Amino acid sequence: MLVQKYRSMLSGKSVIRELSEFATARGQEIGYENVFDYSLGNPSVPVPRGFTEEMIRLLEGEGSSELHGYSPSLGITAVREAIAASLEERFGLPYRKEHIFMASGAAGALAHAFRLVTEPGDAVLTFAPYFPEYMPYVNLTGAELKVVPPDTESFQIHFGKLEEMLTENVAAVLINTPNNPSGVVYSAETLRRLADLLGQKSREYGHRIYLISDEPYREIVFKGVDAPCVSAFYDDTIMCYSFSKSLSIPGERIGYVAVNPNCAEAETMVNMCGQISRGIGHNCPPSIIQLAVSKVLDETADLGVYETNMEILYRELAALGFTCVKPGGTFYIFPKALEEDAREFCRKALAYDLILVPGDTFGAPGYFRMAYCIDTEKVERSLEALRRFVKETYR
Repeated sequence: MLVQKYRSMLSGKSVIRELSEFATARGQEIGYENVFDYSLGNPSVPVPRGFTEEMIRLLEGEGSSELHGYSPSLGITAVREAIAASLEERFGLPYRKEHIFMASGAAGALAHAFRLVTEPGDAVLTFAPYFPEYMPYVNLTGAELKVVPPDTESFQIHFGKLEEMLTENVAAVLINTPNNPSGVVYSAETLRRLADLLGQKSREYGHRIYLISDEPYREIVFKGVDAPCVSAFYDDTIMCYSFSKSLSIPGERIGYVAVNPNCAEAETMVNMCGQISRGIGHNCPPSIIQLAVSKVLDETADLGVYETNMEILYRELAALGFTCVKPGGTFYIFPKALEEDAREFCRKALAYDLILVPGDTFGAPGYFRMAYCIDTEKVERSLEALRRFVKETYR
């Protein structure tokens, strides 16, 4: 008999993926250059030259076994050492290779983190608006994801609601900063207040409440915005990182778990990740990609285009009367729709070949997301369609 919980998921297909597929089909009709597809967060800028050169060097100069053989279960030792040294230099925490576990992107890192610190029946809290895949990521472990309602004034943490929901069965709190879909970066004040609250509740309940920090957008931060290191505020932090956005290599599926060196049993937790891999079929990310990223830890793709695109869209949205918190990073913007039903708003936008994602799927009804990781000239061309949509539908 087929497993019902997975069969039932077939009827809950990702709204984002459905819209992306619609955009592709529409592009076959009118040319994809004429479809203003803001649906999918797929990096658009080329990989840094240093990454390409390192891949070429490896392929031409290293042996087949080293490049294409299995890596150790925790990841290649030299790669883990390089990442630890980079994190220590950047953030001032005494990371060592024993605190690093190589994973298949941030999703793979999160899959290990949830299984490290939750048992079936435990609760994990996250904050709206949130990445919708968190729901299956957590719930399919046997734990339960619970969503703290948003503070729509700033999209920082709604601490009043958090305190109500931070009950004794909460094993972990999951945050994502810079945030998908809002583009907001959590401030030092927010992180300090969160750390104080988690410490207080951990002592009150007699067990640690872990902070799981999902950080694939860590390098995409705009001018003048402070993006503090989450792990510097709270010892029991598990950092989950991906190179997908910083290096524009989402298809390579490479990232890591970094357990705060000050966390009790940090080294044991990393070793446990190797055992978790045995149970979820994750064994050893590609060796060649591990080796390549370890040589470009101080490089990124040309991420400045995202800030350019954000400024263009933010100015136009404001001029058209949209309410919007200005993003501090990522390549997403999350305005309030011009009618209460954001799904209907986004459906109407399709007539103008504007592909927008309703905020319902992110736990924030009434808002919509635009993923502006597209060419700047296309962003600029989309403005006329946006103006016509607003004028003809809402004026």
